[in-house]
Amino acid sequence: MRYASIRVSGPLAVLTAVAAATMAPSIAEAKRVCDKRADVLTHLAKKYSEKPTSVGVTANGGIVELLSEKSGKTWTLIVSMPNGISCLLAAGQDWDSHPLRQIGERT
Repeated sequence: MRYASIRVSGPLAVLTAVAAATMAPSIAEAKRVCDKRADVLTHLAKKYSEKPTSVGVTANGGIVELLSEKSGKTWTLIVSMPNGISCLLAAGQDWDSHPLRQIGERT
């Protein structure tokens, strides 16, 4: 079992803090929080039929990925570091992708 130390900044730091605060019991109970990226992707594909749907690059060279089951039934947010280790940030159900509206924008 591997665990990685991750340093994040800016919006990712806020997201990480929120995820840690809201997911702490789930993460603490998990057998693995971090592992090789290929193993994480294989596990999520086999167990939940999740595949990467969105990606972004962090200031320190990490990659944040959203994986989701085709219908959005389940989703997982991971961060992958340049050393090849990926860590769970958050997971849930009922992901819905749609354009975000600006504050005050009418529908």
